[in-house]
Amino acid sequence: MTIDNLNWKILNCLQKQARQSNAEIGRQVGISSPAVSERIKKMEDAGVIESYNTMVSSIAVGYQFKAIINLRAFMGMLKPFLEKVKTYDEVTNCYRITGNENIVMEVVLRHQKHLESFIDQLIVYGEVKTQIVLSHVVKNNPVKRI
Repeated sequence: MTIDNLNWKILNCLQKQARQSNAEIGRQVGISSPAVSERIKKMEDAGVIESYNTMVSSIAVGYQFKAIINLRAFMGMLKPFLEKVKTYDEVTNCYRITGNENIVMEVVLRHQKHLESFIDQLIVYGEVKTQIVLSHVVKNNPVKRI
């Protein structure tokens, strides 16, 4: 699917606030609500728009720590870990990467002991490096046309 200037404008609106009405988006980009709806549907069908999500504040729901954890899997442990990581409630994002480590995870944790017990679960799969997140510098930056 070709993403023209108008589709990019619609995508920018949705990435800023996905709950806007099609009429509001139409006013912003200069087309009718039905035209916005049709373009959104085509982008959904083509896989350009993957989903609509609600962002929840981890602190507001009781998680005091956010951490980035890198894992360098032991020989033969990567594939088992790739299945196991899907079961961890603490993991909000997980990436398989190139370089010295195999995995980067973003996790949320209730407290320091929770972090310790979570790391204890991971070390059977490989070498773990942990960084505590202090703050977001860039958060959910929209994908833009380059």
